[in-house]
Amino acid sequence: MIWNKEKEMLPENSKKAHQGELLKRLIRRVYDKIPFYQDRMDDAGIQPDLVSSIADIKRLPFTTKDDLRDNYPFGMFAVPMDHVTEIHTSSGTTGKPVIGGYTRGDIDVWSEVMARCLAASGTTEKDVVQNAYGYGLFTGGLGVHYGARRIGATVVPISGGNTKRQIMILQDFKSTILTCTPSYCLYLAEVGEQMGVDFSSLPLKAGNFGAEPWSNNMRKEIERRLSLLALDIYGLTEIIGPGVGNECEYKCGVHICDDHFYPEIIDPETSEVLPYGEVGELVITTLTREATPLLRYRTRDITRLIPGQCECGRTSIRMERIMGRTDDMLIVRGVNVFPSQIEEVLVNIEGVEPHYQIVLERDGALDELEIHVEMNERLISDEIKGLEQAERKIRDDIESMLGIKVGVRLVEPKTIARSEGKAKRVIDKRTL
Repeated sequence: MIWNKEKEMLPENSKKAHQGELLKRLIRRVYDKIPFYQDRMDDAGIQPDLVSSIADIKRLPFTTKDDLRDNYPFGMFAVPMDHVTEIHTSSGTTGKPVIGGYTRGDIDVWSEVMARCLAASGTTEKDVVQNAYGYGLFTGGLGVHYGARRIGATVVPISGGNTKRQIMILQDFKSTILTCTPSYCLYLAEVGEQMGVDFSSLPLKAGNFGAEPWSNNMRKEIERRLSLLALDIYGLTEIIGPGVGNECEYKCGVHICDDHFYPEIIDPETSEVLPYGEVGELVITTLTREATPLLRYRTRDITRLIPGQCECGRTSIRMERIMGRTDDMLIVRGVNVFPSQIEEVLVNIEGVEPHYQIVLERDGALDELEIHVEMNERLISDEIKGLEQAERKIRDDIESMLGIKVGVRLVEPKTIARSEGKAKRVIDKRTL
């Protein structure tokens, strides 16, 4: 279902002209209202009047997460505080949190783009949306909430955790749409199966899953175990929260709401803009954000852009599912390793669960990579020979994909910690 046909099906020429007008207004506003951007643009010799079309965006400076932290808390705000109606932050686990401010206009935009994302999974005013993203400073819970309300659906604001209660609510409230992280969704499936729940008998029809990278094989596992359509939703606190984009039922890329968020792909090493189809780092400019607008924000997410009209009719630029992050990317013996690559292998192997951890250690000058993989009950009952075969199969498949030697350790069921939010996949014990 398409929520806003006028905006989501704009002809390319009309879209470019619209984006150009929005960019010109944005540049003038950030230059006048945010000293950080005025200094950056002056240093680069760029005056607002020199920006005449969306093509000029390549001349503008980048913004990084460090820039946001250096201007903590309100140095990147473009409006006075009495115009700010809501504030959200990132977790801040590695330093000061990143702050996102929202005016009433921003909340309206957030509701609109989230309505588009939920509509892409088939959400209508007749649906019951069980929202298991966390509420509070995290953007996930309220972002989904606003979008569901805009559509007119019934919202169950259950937030994360309390998994057995989640399953009871799924059954008793007849929830039709589920929103949470993909790793938590699989945990719901696991607990439900232990409780004897037949998910195929429930009215669940679709889910919007995001906040962490996940593979297409993990999608198949979710769809098989929960009997629903599993679609990827994308967003980040710095841009607006969830709502930057969502897959449609054709699953051929995340449709970005590009009348609000302008995407580019750059080479993460050279910062050179790459053409459509090439893999690199995603950069986003917030064309309509009022409180905390950002120019060319480096997301650190690795993907590629897909132009052209989708089978669903949308003309919005599409983004391939996130392959990993430049700051989550592991370099092991000179090889770039993303957790999603390992996940792709594990989901295809019988007898193991898609719960794993990557443990990195250094033996002298060499990095050692060991993958802890959780067995299911069927495999743990096998003879030693069967366990050795499974371990060898995992090791061979991963080494074939990565091109480096790895260790594999099979662990008992339920021994890898579950998460109500983003799963912790990497334990890096290396010291220089």
